[in-house]
Parts: sequence; C-alpha cells; structure tokens
Amino acid sequence: MQEFCLSIFDYLDAETLIRSGGFYLIVFVIFAETGLFFGFFLPGDYLLFLAGLFVASGLLDVSIFTLCSGMIFAAILGNFVGYWFGWRTGPVLFKRKDSWLFKRKYIVMAEEFYNRYGGAALILGRFMPIIRTFAPIFAGIVRLDFKKFVLFNVIGSFLWILTLTLAGFYLGKQFPQIIDYIEYIVIGFVALTASPVIIAIIKQSLKKRPIEDKKQEKE
Repeated sequence: MQEFCLSIFDYLDAETLIRSGGFYLIVFVIFAETGLFFGFFLPGDYLLFLAGLFVASGLLDVSIFTLCSGMIFAAILGNFVGYWFGWRTGPVLFKRKDSWLFKRKYIVMAEEFYNRYGGAALILGRFMPIIRTFAPIFAGIVRLDFKKFVLFNVIGSFLWILTLTLAGFYLGKQFPQIIDYIEYIVIGFVALTASPVIIAIIKQSLKKRPIEDKKQEKE
C-alpha cells in the first residue's frame, strides 16, 4: 500500500512534465505506462486530461488531432510490447523477487481483474492505474488469442485517450478560467482514478487476514 500511495503522488508532476517535455514526452509517457512493467507509476489519466486542457488553453503548441493521434498510437504500441513481454517471460514473473521497479502483487491484481472481466479487462483496465500496465502483460502470459488482443487493444486505446483528452479539451474551450484551478483538478482526478485500485488492494488484504489467522491458530 505504501508503494502505491507514493506512486499516486507522482501524478502531481504531470503539469511540469507537459510544460517542460511537450508533445513527444507525453507520447513517450503513454507508451511507457502501457508497455513497460516499470511504468505503472506514471500519470496516465491525469496526463491525458491535462494535455487536452493545455491544448485548448494554448499552453501546448500542437493540434488536438495530432495530440490524440500520437497518444493513441503510443497506447496501442505500448500494449503490444506488454503482450510480447508477458508472452516471452510467462511464469517467470510470478517467481521474480520484488524490487522497487516490480511487485508481484501487481501481476496478481491484473490476474484477478482479468479473470473477472476476461478480455474486456484490456478495455476497462485502461482507466485504472497499475491495471492498465499489467493487464496486457498478463494477457500475454495466458496466451490470449492475438486477434482478440488486437481488437481489445485498439478499442481500449481509442476510448481511453479520446474520453479523457477530449474532456480536458472541451472544458478548456468552454471554461478557459479552469486552468487557474489545476491543483483542485489534480486532487479530484487522483481520488477518482485511484479509488478502484485502493479498494482492490484493501479487499486483497482482507482476504489474506483470515488465512493468516488460521495459520496462527494452528501454530
């Protein structure tokens, strides 16, 4: 839980990331979060919304079409890399020791989410931190049919990128003064996007308690 909470606060750096790195850094971050197992801490949801808002406000010098196209391409490519990584590594990930870049519990979370929603987890998981990073990896581990993976990957990428980016762009056009309330947007977005994962972590910890209590009783 501590590691996850620390990763949540990394969302606060998204504004600086956009201002300093611009379009190409945004595209790379989207690719890394959806394709590299150590990209789970990157500010995906908030980054999309804020990028759209900055384009509308003129703070990001790129068209909304170019922004969305670049990010959709990065998200699709990222998931392909994640799928390939899961396909190649397979069960090795479950045996890998925890480090500050990798936690086995994140694969377990993706597994539970995948078992619950099937291939649609690749679409729904796009809107959930950590899950969107590890869902395509787990899809590769279980050898999900590649044609189905391509379909879910493309649909999920379009929905995730367009929904959040265009929401930020629309609000920025309709209410230009919203740019002055970025801090509040950050807090709201972090709370909204992090809550499903926090709930999942709490449920997982509650499931472990009865097992640990039984072990202690036997001892």
